[in-house]
Amino acid sequence: MKEQLKVSTTFRIVTLILTGIGAGTFVIGLLSDPEITWAGYLIANYYFLSLAMGGAFFFAIQSISQSGWSSAFKRVPEAMMAYIPFAAVFFILLYFGVSDLYHWSHTEAVASDPLLLHKSAYLNIPFFFVRLIVCFILWIIFVRILRKISLQEDMYSPANQEGIMALFSKTELYSKIFIFILAITFSLAAFDWIMSIDAHWYSTIFALKNMVAAFLHGVSVVALIVFILFKRGYFPFFNKYHLHDFTRYIFMLSIVWGYFWFAQFMIIWYGNIPEETVYFYVRWHEGWKVMFFLEIILNWALPFIVLLPVKTSRNMAVISTVIVFLIIGQYVDLFVQVIPGITGILKFGWIEAGLFLGYAGLFALVVATTLSKAKIIPPNHPYLEESLNHKF
Repeated sequence: MKEQLKVSTTFRIVTLILTGIGAGTFVIGLLSDPEITWAGYLIANYYFLSLAMGGAFFFAIQSISQSGWSSAFKRVPEAMMAYIPFAAVFFILLYFGVSDLYHWSHTEAVASDPLLLHKSAYLNIPFFFVRLIVCFILWIIFVRILRKISLQEDMYSPANQEGIMALFSKTELYSKIFIFILAITFSLAAFDWIMSIDAHWYSTIFALKNMVAAFLHGVSVVALIVFILFKRGYFPFFNKYHLHDFTRYIFMLSIVWGYFWFAQFMIIWYGNIPEETVYFYVRWHEGWKVMFFLEIILNWALPFIVLLPVKTSRNMAVISTVIVFLIIGQYVDLFVQVIPGITGILKFGWIEAGLFLGYAGLFALVVATTLSKAKIIPPNHPYLEESLNHKF
């Protein structure tokens, strides 16, 4: 059994090239079309942050529930969590593009708009970045603590069960605190970074939908990484029961996502309040209707229909294909949330593609490098044996 991931030179070169493409696209894009560039920058950064936060949420839930089946794979969400500090740097750089993204950042617009003036105590540039920095500080502190405890566990002698269980209890405790903080801070982040683009509009379900989206797509990427590593010989014990449990998470979360998507739309449509319906009116016309329905097909209908039978829910090729569509679906979802409020133009061009590739390269490099720094299977986890022999 392979104990530690070895990252090939080829992989590092490819991911660095992709990162370079993203950086070059950003610079050229700022010179040619800054508004589109900052919009693509926000979407791509939020996209990969949501994957990292989804991995963190999965890690915390498994620790709180004392889940045994997933314990052998916990290094994967840990590695995804390592991307959060990088996302923090990129979000702080939004300071230079805030005027291109957020209508409420324009002093003259606020002065002439009573509603924006009413919201200005909350929606203003200094307080916006204070909230942003506080959120990232809390997230980074907790993911660092959880990672540190996990690595400490590896250094204990297997005979020291008392010490190992003490660390396991600490992980559970910090995971509970982290989940509580995450629920509040990620809600604020979704309101600030995405919903406030349409400054007049609001939805109390918006944060829940985005939080579930992060969890759904984060778990999907965790599963995809596990599948890739299994194919490369790193998890020889991986079986159809592990596969089915990953599928159940994806299936369940896609239903929850679909519920919040429909609830948000149905309540606003039925209420028919102009300040609320304007958000969907824009996304219902001028070519956006196709994208509007595409997000529900990719993120709910497809995984629901395909993964419902037991036969397909235990087929790695089928599940991997569904995950690829979910990965696309998350981008479509964010694209529909962001672009209509900034440019209103339905166009996916070289700027958006280049920025996404850049972030994808960096994310892959960070995850792979972090995985290579510790044993890929935690040798002293209390429930490791249960995970290695998992069945139901």
